[in-house]
Amino acid sequence: MRVEYNLAFKGFNATQARYRLAMGGAGSGKSVDVAMNYILKLSDPKYTGANLLVVRQTETSHKDSTFAELVKAINTMGLSAYWTYTTTPLAMTCSITGNNIIFRGFNDERARERVKSVSSSSGKICWIWVEEATELREADVDILDDRLRGKLPDGLYYQITLTFNPVSASHWIKRKYWDYDSADIYKCHTAYLDNRFIDESYSRRMEMRREQDPEGYKVYGLGEWGETGGLILANYQIEDLTLEFERYEKIVYGHDFGFNHADACLEIGFKDDEMYILRELYAHEKDMSEIILILDTMQVDKHKTMWCDSAEPDRIQMLRKAGYNAKPVKKEAGSVKAQIDYLKQHKIHINGGCLNTIKEIQQWKWKKDNTSGLYLDEPIDFQDDAMAALRYAIEEYRRNTKLKTFDRNMLGL
Repeated sequence: MRVEYNLAFKGFNATQARYRLAMGGAGSGKSVDVAMNYILKLSDPKYTGANLLVVRQTETSHKDSTFAELVKAINTMGLSAYWTYTTTPLAMTCSITGNNIIFRGFNDERARERVKSVSSSSGKICWIWVEEATELREADVDILDDRLRGKLPDGLYYQITLTFNPVSASHWIKRKYWDYDSADIYKCHTAYLDNRFIDESYSRRMEMRREQDPEGYKVYGLGEWGETGGLILANYQIEDLTLEFERYEKIVYGHDFGFNHADACLEIGFKDDEMYILRELYAHEKDMSEIILILDTMQVDKHKTMWCDSAEPDRIQMLRKAGYNAKPVKKEAGSVKAQIDYLKQHKIHINGGCLNTIKEIQQWKWKKDNTSGLYLDEPIDFQDDAMAALRYAIEEYRRNTKLKTFDRNMLGL
């Protein structure tokens, strides 16, 4: 079988070092490569008895990330006849070897206990893939490391693979693995420039970021260790959230229109003055009719208010004709700063499946004055589409600062 891959990963794919790190910017191809590499190995009879445990901070985030990448790898390499998988629970099995892929999260103590006790029906868990590893605590990875022990049959080996964007130079991964030289640690650093499969429009978006957000470009473009200074929001928590509307006091939608940049629509619940980002629509190069089809497929509640960018009245009208309760957000001088101030004062819960919202909030920063080096009260206007949708969604609450003063009609009860 012939498989095309980026040459930057040649040594990474071949190493049997216990710790294998793929650090890189967005679009560097690291997750795609890891998925293909594991499918090849797990389908190879010489690795019979080796099982893979795939880990993220929240278990629900696997479906649209690691699980999707592994399924794509199977189909790309023409191995679909030899693999079966289920989505409830997420699990994959190769009929050639009997090897399994198991998916887990670390979103709470109960989940941690599940990881400690996870096992495969045959063979041993030899390999662990930690995607978005910077989301995990050092103690979480230590729990995983402790699992890989005991004598293995000849030809098998233990290995933990960490894939991540280097979001902060103060992160424990840098101290524990990246800055530490050992024969047990293999380090691979890639950027979108190393990815020969990247599309031209993505390259143009990265070049735009290089001009508009030099600090963010260093991290998400070049894959270099970044600084945490200037981050706008830190009062958020990533977890698995219930999608049952009755658990929340109110449900609204925030919608930021886009085409070349993302069209982002967030489904948000409110309860006890805290907000819960439940689901996201996040799409590039889709016109409004295509976005409406996606919203229909998602079964977005047309009766709930959808707060939209007032600069696009034609799109709001299209949404209204399609039956959605779309309304424009009133914009005024200082409203962006006021919205951010409100967000800072209220805890934000983000469902683990909202991958694009998580990526945006982790990199949403204030602009920096090039002369003084001080941060300004103005956010960087780049890859902030989900954040704009979040800002729109809280306008009704911001303008009515005390939720308890809302009458029952305003609450939609």
